[in-house]
Amino acid sequence: MLKSSSPFPETADIETSSEAYARRFSGEIGEWFLNVQEEASLSMLAPHKRAKILDVGGGHGQLTSALIRNDYLVTVLGSAEICKARIQDLIDNRRCSFKVGNILDLPYDDKHFDVVISYRLLAHVNQWQEFISELSRVAKKAVIIDYPEFRSLNAFAPYLFDYKKNAEGNTRPYSTFRESDLLQVFKSMGFVRKNKFPEFFLPMVFHRKLKSLGISKSLEATFRFLGMTSLFGSPIILILIPEGD
Repeated sequence: MLKSSSPFPETADIETSSEAYARRFSGEIGEWFLNVQEEASLSMLAPHKRAKILDVGGGHGQLTSALIRNDYLVTVLGSAEICKARIQDLIDNRRCSFKVGNILDLPYDDKHFDVVISYRLLAHVNQWQEFISELSRVAKKAVIIDYPEFRSLNAFAPYLFDYKKNAEGNTRPYSTFRESDLLQVFKSMGFVRKNKFPEFFLPMVFHRKLKSLGISKSLEATFRFLGMTSLFGSPIILILIPEGD
């Protein structure tokens, strides 16, 4: 795990922006994970054409190129300069911008961006209520996050951590959330849920260990058809909009 080179109190994105973390999404299984995430995200963003987007902790670059291809104006915020390494070429070519900042005190005015997104980060933030409040504060039209849902097979995560670490190598403990708890904090900031998309029924580590894209896709398609993914899927992509919109 990378040591923090940042003065800020929450710096989990330094790890998720690293090459070691990116290797967890390599190969055809990893590419499938990212394709599912990308398709769901772009679908949620469809009503916000050419939006000005802040990607908090997005140095992993999982969505950056897709957002740019779809004509979004993207700024990535990271906790340290090292967080921009994986998107350096996009920055150098002026296709997106990057800024170092405190995720608990974003260096922007209220409603500065049309949409604020954050992926692969909430589960590793200790002061998550403050984090959600900041995402909401600088968003004008929508906030999109992903999170591991407690009401899923993630409930067994603490008991399977050693297995997960063996399968993924550089995994670390993470928090799971009940949607109702997240929605309560968002509501205090004037945001309500518009839609959500549970990505998978089976834990992602299961698919990594299985190493069979065809079987994994068939299993997930079956669970989605049966309604199991809707009820117990995780991680969940959640989009929230200002109340009354």
